[in-house]
Amino acid sequence: MTVSQLREKCVGTVKAKEGEEELLEQFWAANHYVAGSYDTQGDFERLNQDMVAVEKGIANRLFYLALPPSVFKPVTSMLKAACMSPSGWTRVIVEKPFGKDSASSADLSEHLQKLFTEEQLYRIDHYLGKEMVQNLISLRFGNMIFGPTWNRDSIASVTITFKEPFGTQGRGGYFDEFGIIRDVMQNHLLQILCLAAMEKPVTTSPDDIRNEKVKVLKAIPSLSLSSCVLGQYSGDPDSDDPDARLGYLEDPTVPEGSSCPTFAAAVLKINNERWDGVPFMLKCGKALDERKAEVRIQYKDVPGDIFNGGTVRNELVIRVQPDESVYVKVMTKTPGMSFNLQETELDLTYKSRYKDARLPEAYERLILDCFVGSQMHFVRSDELAEAWRIFTPLLHTIEQDKPQPIKYKYGSRGPPEADTMAMQNNFVYTGKYNWTAPVHT
Repeated sequence: MTVSQLREKCVGTVKAKEGEEELLEQFWAANHYVAGSYDTQGDFERLNQDMVAVEKGIANRLFYLALPPSVFKPVTSMLKAACMSPSGWTRVIVEKPFGKDSASSADLSEHLQKLFTEEQLYRIDHYLGKEMVQNLISLRFGNMIFGPTWNRDSIASVTITFKEPFGTQGRGGYFDEFGIIRDVMQNHLLQILCLAAMEKPVTTSPDDIRNEKVKVLKAIPSLSLSSCVLGQYSGDPDSDDPDARLGYLEDPTVPEGSSCPTFAAAVLKINNERWDGVPFMLKCGKALDERKAEVRIQYKDVPGDIFNGGTVRNELVIRVQPDESVYVKVMTKTPGMSFNLQETELDLTYKSRYKDARLPEAYERLILDCFVGSQMHFVRSDELAEAWRIFTPLLHTIEQDKPQPIKYKYGSRGPPEADTMAMQNNFVYTGKYNWTAPVHT
């Protein structure tokens, strides 16, 4: 393949904004393509020669392993043997999945740690690059208003949700190897949980923050099937969308009779002084009713109610996507002569408040972090080990016992059993109020 052919493949996705056309030309002019095998040292030596030919002075090298997990080992071995920078730093970005369970993850970590230092390894989870996920630390530790109530005394439950409104779209064969728990819950949602639940770090340095995240993970017992609801979407025969009429098992790339879950809800407990007794619910799924990722912190009922049951629980919601926002659901008096209560919100929607602000894409932030050597938003090896410790027993039970997931219709909220589990874990859903993003003018 030539760079020109590669550019043709990217026409629909790599575009210049108005006034930046020349920058895009400069970017493509800096590209080179070298073909080779994943496990042939001679090919990597040729790659090294091509890099040396264009490098000037002190040369830093950043390798991004956007590759099948099966070739991580041979590729990193070849990079270490033939492609380390002779004059500057060398860093390696590793894309998930970081293994399939505790044993495979530990095996991969051991292999990488023999080749590179922890400072050279960047395990990327793109959710840690999202604006509102990064804002969790600022909201929690930069505002006195939240700190005193951020604990078991005031909070009833915490729900972290990830929804996609589409199915596997012909890529079910790949998805079936991993499932929704490995794809979303064990990494993206658990990382958000850590930021929402961790103690205040000593500083904002990467290791101080990651130390606190590891402490939270160590306080979480491993998950069992009894704490979960698993679902698999079926087609909606009445839909106008041809994709929606197909269930997961009707994707031709999915193995016949697969019991792989496309929806999962799990209740985690954190056994420490701050969170003892507060359920943390993680929910994620495909082919649901909307696109959404959020953290919903529901507070306890107001004690000593004087409004004859007219109050609804306060909620702090951090909306990760779409329409990045933070809003607090509060009770206020109905405008006018009456003294009735109504639910409303204190709303910080980014596209309304920060109209001219440019929010970089998650990968854009994280790759820049790699360039400058900041590992704050990357996963450390001990974090990874604890995350797999929590989920591996559940994953092994699912693979060995093959429990049948509950069917839910494409475009629905998911299995009703997930809502029942949420209610049993101190989440109250009234259905009286829906937040809508302010109109951006």
